[in-house]
Amino acid sequence: MSYQADEATSEHVGRRVVLRTNAQFDALAGAFEQAVPELSDEAALAELRAGDWAGFVRGVQWESPSGFVRTATSHPAALLAHAGADARSVVWHLAHHAITARLFRHDPGTMLHLPLRVEAHTTRTPGTVLSFEVPSTVLAGYGVNKITQAGAELDRALGDLLEDIGLPRPSALRR
Repeated sequence: MSYQADEATSEHVGRRVVLRTNAQFDALAGAFEQAVPELSDEAALAELRAGDWAGFVRGVQWESPSGFVRTATSHPAALLAHAGADARSVVWHLAHHAITARLFRHDPGTMLHLPLRVEAHTTRTPGTVLSFEVPSTVLAGYGVNKITQAGAELDRALGDLLEDIGLPRPSALRR
């Protein structure tokens, strides 16, 4: 069977922040994971079966002041070491359910950019590199004011999170 489809293409700007820190990898990863608790989609659904959305969001905020939870954690270095890579790396998928719900109501297609991805890795020099895309720059490409505003809220929450774990707020995430 074949389906008919109308195609649309849009250009959008992205902005990647790369923070080269003097933090030791395990210390930074540990601080990040302590500040952002793990909550899989399955666990979130189980919690929601016992309560309401507003109560769920309040509970997440109680457990994670930034509002973010880790929906997935990946350690690509374990696999890629077999290809000769020697850097350590971790990728976190971060969801902010309160903001994500609003984005989904305005355009479910925004889920292409959510959850947010934050990556940390080692280099040959001491320290850890932390990278992520600035949420507001990608979401502004939808051309919908409410989506752009939600992107700015994600920027603020991500900046707050970075400050909470001892990193400076990047200029791209200024309040």
